[in-house]
Amino acid sequence: MYKLLGGLANYLKYQDIVTDCAVFRMHNLFTTALLMACSLIITASQYVGNPIQCISDGAIPSHVINTFCWISSTFTMPDAFKRQVGVEVPHLGLANDFSDKDAQKFYTYYQWVCFVLFFQAIACYTPKVIWDSFESGLMKMLVMGLHIGVCRKDEKEKKKEVILEYLKTHVKRHNLYALRYWACECLCLINIIIQMYCMNKFFDGEFINYGWRVMNYSQQPQEERVDPMVYVFPRVTKCIFHKYGPTGTIQKHDSLCVLPLNIVNEKTYVFIWFWYVLLLSMLTILVIYRVIIIALPKIRPRILHAKHRSIPIEVCNSLCKKVDMGDWWILLMLGTNMDPLVYREIITELVKNIELNKDYN
Repeated sequence: MYKLLGGLANYLKYQDIVTDCAVFRMHNLFTTALLMACSLIITASQYVGNPIQCISDGAIPSHVINTFCWISSTFTMPDAFKRQVGVEVPHLGLANDFSDKDAQKFYTYYQWVCFVLFFQAIACYTPKVIWDSFESGLMKMLVMGLHIGVCRKDEKEKKKEVILEYLKTHVKRHNLYALRYWACECLCLINIIIQMYCMNKFFDGEFINYGWRVMNYSQQPQEERVDPMVYVFPRVTKCIFHKYGPTGTIQKHDSLCVLPLNIVNEKTYVFIWFWYVLLLSMLTILVIYRVIIIALPKIRPRILHAKHRSIPIEVCNSLCKKVDMGDWWILLMLGTNMDPLVYREIITELVKNIELNKDYN
């Protein structure tokens, strides 16, 4: 298992310099690793067994039936899910009235689950790729190793001078930097909404409330209870194989198919449902928070002070009056990556330079 999933640890490794927020990383890195892990586990037959095993009357070789039912589709009878197993039906969702075409529910998604999860992972990682191309290592260049406070005094002073010189000469030039990052956060929210919509279509409208139905399953009356995991991911289905007989007539062979892969699928998508709902909530709150930051400049000093308590609120107020939104974001991220004592010295010097220079007024 470690050999199979060990490579995904690179998505979760510690970052010395961060250029984004925790929610952004949860979407881009953790969700990507999660979806890739699910895709790999589903395709690993040594952990889940053969994806399908079918039982027929013996007239057709088993490997032919297995292959046919896997590449075509299998079906259940939704009305049979409420019948008593062992008395009325042999398995949940299976009945002997399967000749009624309108009452059949076909399942064709199971061949595509591993590919869908893989492309979902790519979609989740895309905002990070876009942001990294926009960011181009600016934050790492500005920090210059000062995220570790232990260094020679002369070296630290030289680096501080370089940072101050950059901030003074590039003041009011970082709005595009901040807006691009916030646009990537919005892209994460759009991605989650689109993915949930597509997964709901993929599972014939059964995904959007899948997790909620799983939670409420035990609270339903026994006579009305239908396990949503078995309904969406049936473990036993039916398949019909047609062939010509000895006299040229079409013969129909009924098969009973066991889908052990759905034991993994049902748990996988329960976890994905809860994770996506949580991620959707956090991203929605995050985007609203960014809109508030853009619309209400007066809260920026309070946010800067709340993030970095070593900077007095008066200094934060004086600084935010002289810089634009993008500069404020750069300074906020610098404080996240830099040693607190060095950061306080840089902010203090920057405020003094701004107050003495009339060009910033």
